[in-house]
Amino acid sequence: MTDLIVSLVQSVVESWVFKMPRTRRRARSPTPEPHPSTNSHETPAVECPSNSAHAHVQHSSPSHHYATAKRRRLDHDVVSSSSTANHTNANHPAGTSNNVTSTTADSGHHLGVSNHASSQHLGGRRDSPTGGPSSSSRKRNSRRHSSKRHPYYSKPSSSHYIHRSHNNHFEPPPSSRSSRHQSSRHRYPSSRASVKVIEDDEDGHLVYSNGYVIQNRFKILSTLGEGTFGKVVKVKDLYKNEVVALKIIKNVKKYREAAKLEINVLEKLAKYDPNGKYRCVQLLDWFDYHGHMCLAFEMLGSSVFDFLKDNNYEPYPIQQVRQMAYELCYAVKFMHDNRLTHTDLKPENILFFDSSHDMTFDAKRKQDIRHLKNAEIRLIDFGSATFDHEHHSTIVSTRHYRAPEVILELGWTQPCDVWSVGCIIFELALGITLFQTHDNKEHLAMMERILGPLPERMVARTRVKYFSHGRLCWDEKSSAGRYVREHCKPLHRYIPKNSTDIEDWEDMFDLIKKMLIYDPERRLTLREALRHAFFAPMKNVAGGYRNAADSSSASR
Repeated sequence: MTDLIVSLVQSVVESWVFKMPRTRRRARSPTPEPHPSTNSHETPAVECPSNSAHAHVQHSSPSHHYATAKRRRLDHDVVSSSSTANHTNANHPAGTSNNVTSTTADSGHHLGVSNHASSQHLGGRRDSPTGGPSSSSRKRNSRRHSSKRHPYYSKPSSSHYIHRSHNNHFEPPPSSRSSRHQSSRHRYPSSRASVKVIEDDEDGHLVYSNGYVIQNRFKILSTLGEGTFGKVVKVKDLYKNEVVALKIIKNVKKYREAAKLEINVLEKLAKYDPNGKYRCVQLLDWFDYHGHMCLAFEMLGSSVFDFLKDNNYEPYPIQQVRQMAYELCYAVKFMHDNRLTHTDLKPENILFFDSSHDMTFDAKRKQDIRHLKNAEIRLIDFGSATFDHEHHSTIVSTRHYRAPEVILELGWTQPCDVWSVGCIIFELALGITLFQTHDNKEHLAMMERILGPLPERMVARTRVKYFSHGRLCWDEKSSAGRYVREHCKPLHRYIPKNSTDIEDWEDMFDLIKKMLIYDPERRLTLREALRHAFFAPMKNVAGGYRNAADSSSASR
């Protein structure tokens, strides 16, 4: 029995010893060269030098696999970043460029770069046999890539903006806020030095300086003017290589909404007058720049008020007054025909198309006098323009050009523009403001001094408490009363007595008188005004205007 057991044990031991070399021989047998796979998700095994840290060795022994699992996880970043480069260099001769896709573990993005560019971005040595990092720098590079961003992401884009209001609060750029798929690196660039900061002052104006570029297109050259709405700057359109005027609205909600209404009006007018024949300014472009509505217009000359002020309030020649008055009536009539009321007509909102002029010296006054070359005008600022069907606010127009029905709060329609035109014609011809006041009661007193008493029907309808028993409550002996009596006189007494063209002056004042009729229902319309005797010398020019109107109407 003992011999039988011993023989069984020997046979088992011999069988186990016989099988061990066969298993090892299978493990050491060379792995067949895999055929290049067409599956982009599989990385083919490559043959690497035995002393390379990037060599892929296949082990069939489970114990060996688990023994080295921890080391593989630690070296995963280095192996994954260099395996693709090694495979590419092994299959392509040196000196050739092949586009590969390398994956960075911290970004999750795919960067298409060449072998040479990839080795430089990843910190590899160009003289390394495999084109990747050498053995002496692999540990240093692995630490660097695990703690530092890729150079591609560290460089901020020129399109990144940081918006900062007057309270120094930084906000992410709107383009980043509107995209859900962008990385946080793109929303908050690491380098603040090259980021364009958008800053507003305490009033909501955009903070800028000459040379500031908006939308990578409009380069600011100078500031043309400033108002309650914002600023107007002279800019160069870098795309079209031309100079235009850019209206930058304050970053305030009410002004932003008003700008949108103005854009709507300008687009409607451009639809009805694509060639700009009706003397209304043309809108070239508009956009929202970080809360600032920006409107681009053609570059025009100075306003008729600024030219008058810079010329020491020297009145315009009556021939130029006639041309400017006719074009103004023509432009406003175009608005009225399209069911629009401007509501803010004044000399500041009338610009010369070209304000170039000659200069002469007046020895008697001892001052230079400017002589305008071309009196062609453009009507601007449609921010307060109102359609007939829209809500009409109680108070409109600038004080000096405000119609009596507006002051008396009786409601207003298009005739309120006619009143403003009459005041403007007076100011252009004499160089002074007809109603120079800042008080409603004083304004009404000036009207009665120049144009006569207000109609009883209008006084009876008003709810303002300026009247008593049908008469204006006004003390002529007060300082304000003396001022009105000394500086105002009946309208016809403003006609220059020593004028050589007295007939033209009389015609002009007859036109002004009919435009300044108290009752808006009896007031002269602009269609009637264009046929007035004062505009008789404009018949030849009017024929050109009518042809332009016909062509514009045909294009609708």
